[in-house]
Order: sequence, then structure tokens, then C-alpha cells
Amino acid sequence: MKYIVLLFWSAVLFTLLNYVTSAIGNTPFNMDQVKQGLIFSVVFAVFVVIVGAILPKGEAQDIDSHRQ
Repeated sequence: MKYIVLLFWSAVLFTLLNYVTSAIGNTPFNMDQVKQGLIFSVVFAVFVVIVGAILPKGEAQDIDSHRQ
């Protein structure tokens, strides 16, 4: 379920980003930009899943606790 939500929100945010940048650049917002945003959102979602798998689980340790 969390992966579906991740894909949904990344698609929404990338589509919004494409819309805002096309409005600033005074270019028409068309389906090519929507497709490009969806591709970027899938790549971003996969990147987030990979980073989440690589990072260690648990709380961060204090750096000074190792020096005694």
C-alpha cells in the first residue's frame, strides 16, 4: 500500500511541477509533459524505495558516544 501511495504522490507532485514550470515559461501544458512527469515520478519512486532499503533501520547514534 505504501508503494501505491508513493507512486500516486510522486505522480501528482511531478505533474504539478511540470505545470508550474510550463506556466512560468509561458509554454502550453500538453500530454507529452504529463507522460514525461509520470516517467520521472516512477524513476523517483524507485529511487526512494532503493534508498529506503539501503539506509539502516533504527535510531541514529550519537557520534561522541563512540569516543571514550
